[in-house]
Amino acid sequence: MKAKKSFGQHFLNREEIAERIANSLTTNTELAPLVLEVGPGKGMLTKYLLAKTASLKVVEADVDMVNYLQKYYPQLQDNIISGDFLKVDLAKVFEGQAFGLIGNFPYNISSQIVFHMIKFRPYVPEMVGMFQKEMADRIIAKPGGKDYGVISVLTQAYYEGKTLFNVDKSCFSPPPKVQSAVIRLVRKENQDLGCDESLFRQVVKTSFNQRRKMLRNTLKPLFSEGSEILEDVFYQQRPEQLALTDFIEITRKLQKLNNH
Repeated sequence: MKAKKSFGQHFLNREEIAERIANSLTTNTELAPLVLEVGPGKGMLTKYLLAKTASLKVVEADVDMVNYLQKYYPQLQDNIISGDFLKVDLAKVFEGQAFGLIGNFPYNISSQIVFHMIKFRPYVPEMVGMFQKEMADRIIAKPGGKDYGVISVLTQAYYEGKTLFNVDKSCFSPPPKVQSAVIRLVRKENQDLGCDESLFRQVVKTSFNQRRKMLRNTLKPLFSEGSEILEDVFYQQRPEQLALTDFIEITRKLQKLNNH
């Protein structure tokens, strides 16, 4: 079974790393006895998950890999979802029950995987994933650096993130051109941002659209009614200087304007 470029496949070839990733999910604790693995490929991670989870399901887009899993992992039986993870209704995977999300994620859709998880966050209290190191750094970046961006703010609005360990490119077949890292995201207890969430997303995306510009310039289209607000010295900052709470506060101000 050769890795396919079209699916962004790079197969992990180190057993100890696969086991370490599986053990990084706090499965069978209060968080998630049910687990969904994304992109199992040849099952390197799957075998360790089968040994430690109450119920495991896997999502695989590559039909050849689905056939491989059915042949070599008969214990998965009806628990293989053949298709694109980004089209899976996560509310229905375990019939509305919460589950842990895990995987050596295909790097070409890894950011979309995170956004899909955020969309269904009531069902995903925890995620452990292997990402391209650059993407992992961006997801958990703090304000003030070039890594901090849209995915940092939108993920950290709902999840606490932590890098668990880095993985060298030599640990894959074929080796990717980049280094990798495994991160864990644990959902925050308080999911209420206290503002309109779709407007919050719009504010964050608009702010970073031209990240080198000051907020008073980038946010002008949103504040057409109350543009004098943008004269405040606060809006001379660039988006990477703002904390999550700042983006929430901007959204609230915008909401007030829109409601007048």
